Amino acid sequence: MRTHDHVLVVVDVQNDFCPGGALAVPEGDRVVPVVNRLLDRFELVVFTQDWHPANHRSFASTHPGREPYDVVPMAYGEQVLWPDHCVQGRQGAAFHPELRLDCANLIIRKGTTPEIDSYSTFFENDKRTSTGLAGYLRDRGVRHVLLAGLATDFCVLWSSLDARRLGFEVTVIEDACRGIDLNGSLENAWRDMDEAGVNRVTSSHL
Repeated sequence: MRTHDHVLVVVDVQNDFCPGGALAVPEGDRVVPVVNRLLDRFELVVFTQDWHPANHRSFASTHPGREPYDVVPMAYGEQVLWPDHCVQGRQGAAFHPELRLDCANLIIRKGTTPEIDSYSTFFENDKRTSTGLAGYLRDRGVRHVLLAGLATDFCVLWSSLDARRLGFEVTVIEDACRGIDLNGSLENAWRDMDEAGVNRVTSSHL
């Protein structure tokens, strides 16, 4: 797998998305040893980090009378309101302490614009504002994006669909991901990825 045209993108393996965090993904910490084993198999590794200002509009706390997991209309479409999480500079936004960062070629911070959430590692949720990742990968000659991290049914899903839309071959490493599964979102995510031509493998097959 150590080929120059493949990249491993490790999505949002941060304290707030792991057990005990503000927006914990069930078994989110289970991805850490799997990701750590994968890192040495890739010449190019990118980590992404949710990095919200404290007043981010995706937080339920910025919408009086609303609760976490309510859905509200925003200028770019429907938005799930989340508990405050991954606030810039706070411990919840830090990477999981056991995650190896020594192999990172690049760290992309996303969700920094107060008015727009950012699930995808490629674009904010308006689907126009770029994180810069696509240009970096093209400059490095990448053709195949492999995804791991949190959460399968949100940031991994949106990243995979955007990567396909941008013309990359995409593979999601199933056992290196975990999902939130909000109202059936995990099943729907796998269906959407299958329909978009996203491949699925387990880490043992890499």
